[in-house]
Amino acid sequence: MSSGERAEDLTAKARIRDAALLEFAEHGVKGATIRGIAKAAGVSPALVQHHYGTKEALREECDRYVVKAIREVKDESLRGGMASPGFFEIAMRTALPIQRYFSRAMADGSEAAANLFDEVVAYSEETLEGGQPGVARPNTDDLHAYATVMTAMNLGLYVLHEHVSRALGVDILTAEGYRTMALAMIDLYDDRLLSPELVAQARAALTAPLAPGERPPSKQNHEENR
Repeated sequence: MSSGERAEDLTAKARIRDAALLEFAEHGVKGATIRGIAKAAGVSPALVQHHYGTKEALREECDRYVVKAIREVKDESLRGGMASPGFFEIAMRTALPIQRYFSRAMADGSEAAANLFDEVVAYSEETLEGGQPGVARPNTDDLHAYATVMTAMNLGLYVLHEHVSRALGVDILTAEGYRTMALAMIDLYDDRLLSPELVAQARAALTAPLAPGERPPSKQNHEENR
């Protein structure tokens, strides 16, 4: 804490960030306003600008917070934190606003959303490569592709949360709904759906050389055909 920052200022700064997470989730970055974020945080627009300057800078802070929070909660889970009393309730208070933020951010097609996705992919790859307790290194020759697809599958649940919630009969962006979805995810991770023979056949088909007609056209050919 610098000499110019008081404890109550830092508390207000955190409230502003938390309010921004919810406002961005509800209205998107374009639809959210400094005035609306200030109202949700119970502060003045001037104080929002004092701490963050611009709405874009506030969004960047939200992204940093989201990645940091994901790392902390998942690392604690892998270290055995889920066995601690009250862990789920504490994790949910952190996770649910983040999940709502993600569901909107991943759908907005912005450079910021792309950077956020890449950050989570990098964390997933780091976790899988590092052999964290309770997590086996996957049997794959392309760990980056594995981490990318796994991240997309996980985050895709939140992008499609309205459809998933409707199919499950409970909102997955609530504690009850998250329990239902997470238990199904654990079953998926713990299950081997494909037989070794079917896996071998699929791998052979997918790694066979492409026929000439199946290859994507080169950029040069594309330009020539325009």
